[in-house]
Amino acid sequence: MTTAIVSGTFDPITVGHTDLIARAAKIFGKVIVAVSQNTEKRNMFSEKTRFESVKAVFEGEKNVKVVLLRGLLAELVKKRNGVLVRGVRGTGDYDYETDLALINAELEGVETVFIPARPEYSFISSTFVRDMVIYHRPIEKYVPEKALKVLEHEIDNY
Repeated sequence: MTTAIVSGTFDPITVGHTDLIARAAKIFGKVIVAVSQNTEKRNMFSEKTRFESVKAVFEGEKNVKVVLLRGLLAELVKKRNGVLVRGVRGTGDYDYETDLALINAELEGVETVFIPARPEYSFISSTFVRDMVIYHRPIEKYVPEKALKVLEHEIDNY
């Protein structure tokens, strides 16, 4: 059975992310969710909080494992003999993710599978949710309840 690896900063994890991970689990049987740092981003939530919030969402799911990514994603995928799964919300995501897929294939021979976002989640992004937090707007529709409980203490700082 091939292992799907879904990575992201999950700053914060959204219902779109959880839908993608659940769909990948149905297709591949096993999913590793790699919580990563993006050197181009300044995160709203601490690494520990992001990791714990993602872990809380998938607690009890036997076929989903959450790890903290240290190093290159392509190396993790190769080490686990897996396939990288990426969600795409539209052509902008597709173009960006295609470039990353080509880089990962060049670096480690990693294959990437794209799963399109469901229409009801296609507008939801972590950036959108962070903006909602900054402007003190409700985010319950966009962030899984178990993650919200972990994120609450940092949300209160905004």
